[in-house]
Amino acid sequence: MMFRRIGFITSIVATAVSCFTLGVIQARYLEGPDASYDARFDALRVEINDAFARNATAAPVGMSGSVAQSPHPLADTAEGARAEMVSQIKEQLRNEMGLLPVSLIRERRSSFVELNSYDSDGQKTYGTAGYLGRGYFLTVKHAVVALQNSGSSAGSRKIVKLRVVYQGKEIPAKIIDTGKAEMEVDNGDWAIIKTRELDLPPLRVDTAFPYEFADPIFRLGNDYSKGIVVSTGYVGQRTDGGLVTCLTDGHPGVSGGGVLDARGVLVGIPIGRMQGDYRFSFILPMREEMMRKVPLLVADASSAVADAGPAVAASH
Repeated sequence: MMFRRIGFITSIVATAVSCFTLGVIQARYLEGPDASYDARFDALRVEINDAFARNATAAPVGMSGSVAQSPHPLADTAEGARAEMVSQIKEQLRNEMGLLPVSLIRERRSSFVELNSYDSDGQKTYGTAGYLGRGYFLTVKHAVVALQNSGSSAGSRKIVKLRVVYQGKEIPAKIIDTGKAEMEVDNGDWAIIKTRELDLPPLRVDTAFPYEFADPIFRLGNDYSKGIVVSTGYVGQRTDGGLVTCLTDGHPGVSGGGVLDARGVLVGIPIGRMQGDYRFSFILPMREEMMRKVPLLVADASSAVADAGPAVAASH
């Protein structure tokens, strides 16, 4: 009888221990994905804050490129390790969150063109412009007007000729409207230019994108004048000047390109980066003022719900 009692008690204890162990394992399993996401978001937040602090005294610069400009220098070992960590985090997020289909990216690429500017000194610079329809393009002001750059005045330099590249040929363009910026990387650093009407798909525009932290975004631009290149990134934080920081490549030539959300809708334009840091970029969010001289462009802020489909459409 004694042995039966001992055996019975032992089985109860063993069962209790097993249930407790299984409970702990299940709890850790259920918490695992959330903890993993939290860790990755925290790492992304730390990287953005570090980059902002590291470049606090550096001047933001535009990303229009000069034809004589050399590629950016290689990062040192520490910076390379940091970049690799962030790259891995973004790749994991990309795989798990489900981003813009490749087919849609390819379709949107055809809405962007290379923009070439020629100044009074004979210098050619290159940037990007996004097609809005009826021959109208959106770009940055510093690509079409000589602005102050990194503490130096524009001086006597004047941009005398604008061209967009369409089907391998340069097409003349003229300025229709600009923001009030007097220097690069400013919330008035935008411009509307116009060519003859071109056979390009017009972009859809959203002026009410919330820019929540870690929202996935897609940057399209004329990267180093090598054609329209797509880069993925994530929203960082808003600045006091009305811009938004992000972790995505800020190479020369992408200024005036497009920032798309996960629906493929135009929500902003890349306008600059921190001097010496090609991974820490600035976005100018879209706003209705920028479309004031673009005919037949309907701006409906109430359509900014992410699952509502194409938000603000150009009615061409």
